[in-house]
Amino acid sequence: MSSPINDPDKAAKVFADDRANVFHSWSAQAQISPMAIAGGAGSYFWDFTGKKYLDFSCQLVFTNIGHQHPKVIEAIKAQADILTTVAPQHANEARNEAAKRIIEVSGDSFKKVFFTNAGADGVENAVRMARLHTHKHKILSTYRSYHGNTGAAINATGDPRRFPNEFGYGHVHFWGPYLYRSPFWATSQEQECQRALEHLEQTIIFEGPKTIAAILIESVPGTAGVLIPPAGYLDGIRALCDKYGILWIADEIMAGFGRTGKWFAYQHSKSSPDLIVFAKGVTSGYVPLGGVVISEPITKSFDEQVFPGGLTYSGHPLACATAVATIDVMKSEKMLENATAIGEKILGPGLHELAKKHQVMGDIRGAGVFWGIDMVTDRNSREPLAPYGASSPKMNEIVATCKKNGLMPFNNFNRIHMVPPCNISEADTKSGLELLSKSLSEVGL
Repeated sequence: MSSPINDPDKAAKVFADDRANVFHSWSAQAQISPMAIAGGAGSYFWDFTGKKYLDFSCQLVFTNIGHQHPKVIEAIKAQADILTTVAPQHANEARNEAAKRIIEVSGDSFKKVFFTNAGADGVENAVRMARLHTHKHKILSTYRSYHGNTGAAINATGDPRRFPNEFGYGHVHFWGPYLYRSPFWATSQEQECQRALEHLEQTIIFEGPKTIAAILIESVPGTAGVLIPPAGYLDGIRALCDKYGILWIADEIMAGFGRTGKWFAYQHSKSSPDLIVFAKGVTSGYVPLGGVVISEPITKSFDEQVFPGGLTYSGHPLACATAVATIDVMKSEKMLENATAIGEKILGPGLHELAKKHQVMGDIRGAGVFWGIDMVTDRNSREPLAPYGASSPKMNEIVATCKKNGLMPFNNFNRIHMVPPCNISEADTKSGLELLSKSLSEVGL
C-alpha cells in the first residue's frame, strides 16, 4: 500500500480550489464541506493529512475491486499506448472484448451490448429500446428506487430526487416488497412476495397492459436500502411480464458485478430479464462506463429499424479495456466467491451480533458485500432515526463519528449501508464491524 502523505497546506489548497471552482451534485453549494482525497489502495483511501479511511462505501458503491488494483491500472496504461479514443461508428478491439465478456456473464439469452458512459444513460437507452420494441410508452418502477439523473431515469426513480425533475412522461410507480416496512400488512416474506406481486398485477391492469412497455426494477434496490427481494419475487415479475406482453428491465448498476456474490443480482432467481443496465462495478469506477445488455428478440427489432440513440464516447476504448481487465481480475482472483464468503461468514453474522449490543440497529439485510441497516429510535415502533427524504442530527452524528474513527460507510436517510469491495480481506471486514460498533457506542447508541 502506498504511504499516505501528510501535507496540511495542500489539503487546504485542494479544499479552497474546490469551493472556488467546482459545482457539486445534489447539494446546496454553501452548505457542503467535501473531503480532499489524496490517494487510495485496496480497501482504503486517505486524505492529504495522512488520515486513512476503511472504505465501506466503495465511494458510491462502485469500487468493487478496491482502489488502484495494479493489474487494472496496468491495462489502462497499456490501452492508452495503443488507442485512447475512437469514434463509436468504428469497430475497436477493446470494445469487442468488453462486450464478449459482459455477454458471457449475463446469460444465454443475451446477444449484444450497447455501451453508454454511465448508468443513467444506460437506463435512458434501455427505456428507449423497450418503447420502440413494444410500441408502448409507459414504464413501471418502484417508489423505493434510484435509476439515475437523466430525463427518463430520474422520472423512473422513486425517491425524492425525482420531485423537482418530473418532466418525462409515461412513468408509473408501484410498491415493491419490503417486509420490515410492508405496505401490504404482510407478516412473512412469503406473504410479502405474494401481496407485492398481486399489487403489481393490479397496477398493470388499471394502467392498461397495452400501454406498458416495461417494468424497470433494481434487482436489489441499492440506495433505497439494499432491499433483498423475497424468494420468488423476480420470478413473479417475469411471469407477469410474459402474461401481459411487457419487458423486464433489470437495473444492475449498483447490484451487478459481484456485489451480491453473483455477476448480476437477478441471477439469484430462476428467471432472466429482457434488458440489463450496468455501470459502476464493470470498471470499478476507474474509467466511466455503462451500458445495456440486450436479449436477442430486442436486437432483432433494430436489424432493419434505426435505433435513434447514441453517444460520442459509446464503447470508449480506454473504458472498455478497463472493463476487460476488471472482469478478468474478478475471475482470476475469485472475487465473487470471496464476496459470498465474506457476506455469509463475517459481514452478515457480524452485523446481527452487533445488533444485540446496539438497539438502534433495526432491520439488517444483505448478500455478499451489499448490506443495509435500518437505524431506528425504537425497535418496537420501528420509527426511523431520520425521516424519509432527509437526515437527522443523530444520523449525522453517527456518520461523522464513523469518519472520525476511520470508517467510511454509505448512508442514506435513516440507513447505514456496509458495502466494502468484493475482494476485502476477512481482517479488514472485521475491522469495519469493530469501527461501526465503536462509533455507535461513542454516540451513545
